Amino acid sequence: MESEASGSRGRVGPLAGVRVCDLSTVLAGPYCTMILGDLGADVIKVEPPGGDATRGYGPPWVGTGDQRVAAYFLSINRNKRSLRLDLRSEAGREVVRRLIARSDVLVENFRPGGLDRLGLGEEALRTLNPRLVHLAISGFGPTGPDATKPGYDFIAQAVGGLMSVTGRPDGEGGGPTKVGVAISDIVTGLFGCIAVLAALRREQAERIDVSLLESTLAVLINQAQNAFVEGAPPARRGNAHPNIVPYETFATADGEIAIAVGSERQWRRFCRALELENLADDPRFADNDARVRNRDQLRPLLATRLAERSSAVWLELLDAAEVPAGPVNDVVAAFEAPQAVARDMSTSVSHPLLGELRQVGLPYKLAGGGVSIELPPPLLGEHSVEILTELGYDRAEIVRLGGTGAI
Repeated sequence: MESEASGSRGRVGPLAGVRVCDLSTVLAGPYCTMILGDLGADVIKVEPPGGDATRGYGPPWVGTGDQRVAAYFLSINRNKRSLRLDLRSEAGREVVRRLIARSDVLVENFRPGGLDRLGLGEEALRTLNPRLVHLAISGFGPTGPDATKPGYDFIAQAVGGLMSVTGRPDGEGGGPTKVGVAISDIVTGLFGCIAVLAALRREQAERIDVSLLESTLAVLINQAQNAFVEGAPPARRGNAHPNIVPYETFATADGEIAIAVGSERQWRRFCRALELENLADDPRFADNDARVRNRDQLRPLLATRLAERSSAVWLELLDAAEVPAGPVNDVVAAFEAPQAVARDMSTSVSHPLLGELRQVGLPYKLAGGGVSIELPPPLLGEHSVEILTELGYDRAEIVRLGGTGAI
């Protein structure tokens, strides 16, 4: 799909020539549109007069004074242009109507009915742009008893059952725990992006609904299937796996390592590396089914042995035995690890006010190239005049819009 003037930015990549009108805020929507931007789409981020709320989600902050911005915002808004627009005004709504008419994709996270109140319900959108791909992100979906409730990642993790399987087991302190990143928001953005790409492939108008709740339920995967089969909710197991043993963290003489024994061949090699060959022939641990049933007998035997030597020694031995294992890194160490460095998982982009800005790199590499970080996270309204000019507004009209506070 090729939108009018959408190639004017000179973007490259698989989605070059696709224009995205991004009315979303906070995380799920902006994460989705950042991926589309990384793939070459021209993403126009329409922000309210005060900006996306995440500009104020600090500390930590980058920059000082009026130009300071939260690191949170910078993490999910590269490869976009910012249009500051007051949609409460008729002039502002006229701008966004003109933008939608010239876009291929609309991404928004208004509560169900929010677009209708702006005069941009589904029928109005189809009139403006009969080929529009419309991604509507919500907390709970557009139908059902919770449809009008606001959506927050933390609540989705709780209501969606994810917290119930995350955290230490009962009796070991703590309780249901959220994941350390806003995973419900993130997977919602990913599912939304996948659906947008599918809709673009079909080259026809499409409405897509994706919600935090449904995305959270979807990523329960094997835990959900376990519950369906057993007829009971899975228990929290801390770092242990519900279906594979041993597959968890163990304390060593000087730290902690993660070990994942995913096959019977690996199990025998693991026992040899630990010099516990007798365990491989013990009928209690002969195969994974037996090990899962007898995990409470096996774990103390492994834990005692692994506590005898340092993490470095065990990791070297397990690596030589081709048993999956690794250190438990913090975030800084993870990005400084040689493999992460070799795969360019930390990069930098030049920001007009903040200088060289370090960013998380792209997790996918296309052999054909064209996937890159070209634009830094934008200043609020940085591209308003440029975008309005592309939409056909002349200088006098832009000055008038500025005078009314619409932009």
